[in-house]
Amino acid sequence: MSVAVLTAVAVVLILIFRMLNASSQPQKPVFHCKDKLFLNKLLKWAPHLDEPYVPTRLWGFSGHVQTILYSVFGRVRCPCPKGDRRFILLDDGTTLTYDLFKPTICDPNLDDMTVVIVPGICNSSESDYIRTFVNYTQDQGYRCAVLNHVGALHNVPVTSSRIFTYGHTEDLHVMLCNLSELYPKTKIIIIGYSMGGNLVTKYLGETYTKRPDCIVAGVSICQPYDALKATGVLLHWQNFRRLYLYALTEATKALILKHRHKLLSDDIKERFSLNEKDIISAATLPELDDAYTRKVNNFKNLHEFYEWSSCMYYINNVTTPMVFINTKDDPLVPEDLLIPVQNYAKSKDNFLYMELAHGGHLGFFEGGFLYPNPIAWLDRTLVSIIPALKEYHTDDLKKASTIY
Repeated sequence: MSVAVLTAVAVVLILIFRMLNASSQPQKPVFHCKDKLFLNKLLKWAPHLDEPYVPTRLWGFSGHVQTILYSVFGRVRCPCPKGDRRFILLDDGTTLTYDLFKPTICDPNLDDMTVVIVPGICNSSESDYIRTFVNYTQDQGYRCAVLNHVGALHNVPVTSSRIFTYGHTEDLHVMLCNLSELYPKTKIIIIGYSMGGNLVTKYLGETYTKRPDCIVAGVSICQPYDALKATGVLLHWQNFRRLYLYALTEATKALILKHRHKLLSDDIKERFSLNEKDIISAATLPELDDAYTRKVNNFKNLHEFYEWSSCMYYINNVTTPMVFINTKDDPLVPEDLLIPVQNYAKSKDNFLYMELAHGGHLGFFEGGFLYPNPIAWLDRTLVSIIPALKEYHTDDLKKASTIY
């Protein structure tokens, strides 16, 4: 073998080694939390949070690989939990659905808890990572309810002029009210993934006159917090973000075109001044949102729509305990976008920000050399902090009753 060939092989191996970030080591999560009682409560119930997160050895230290494998394959050995689908017709003609999953075990020592799950963009209860988490949570004795973003289900038609949006929390509110009527004694923890994390945080910071009082806590995972800044960052090629933006754009556009008979009917296009060619040719989310989303939601311009959508403009009003989880190697969410929520966690009671060095965007694959464990680090962590959040809520109620 010639020197040139050996050199080429060496260069390729070095590039692969660097791409996989194989020289990196497992690291402990970093916490930002003013309320040490809150942090200690979580560590008591989830002691593994005080230990290094160990990604799959060969490729798990690469945020890109974690993100791509998660988006393409979902989870390992994805189960198919069976639930009941509930349909609610909203005032604007939208058909809202959510899936309800009962616990698979009956533990008399467990309180009546419902884990409400808000998936990421274009996702639903049928997404692999949601199904895996639901199944694992059921097996630990908890009820689950999954919000299906309007337009995301394959077999449920769109019945109004809209699908989901990044900041529309009314669907989540209706679902929570319906759940609290079905189970008046339950306590609810809301968990949101990516876009869902924004919805959860924004909802808890908004003013709703009849918000259910059974909400114990919220959890946000891998969200960028500020749509104004996030979309600007994603337009750059640095860290291949433009490719991820393209994938998100095409996925959203595909849902719109799938339901075009309703969303792009002649009367809808006339009512909202929609140009179908502009929608089809949109190459980025800002272009698609400008051509379609902000118009059907009655916003004058994109800046106004993104500001309304972003939880960062509501987070200061949140009083419900919140746990925020992000990773440093998330290719969609650069570290600059995480600074504001870190500062909030350092200054507000009941807030905990947890940052991992690895995990990518919603990946969090764990263990093994090539083949990861069936249960991701994230699923294990979320289930383990449920009793901690419930206990913290109970302690808060006791304090309040003592004071008054």
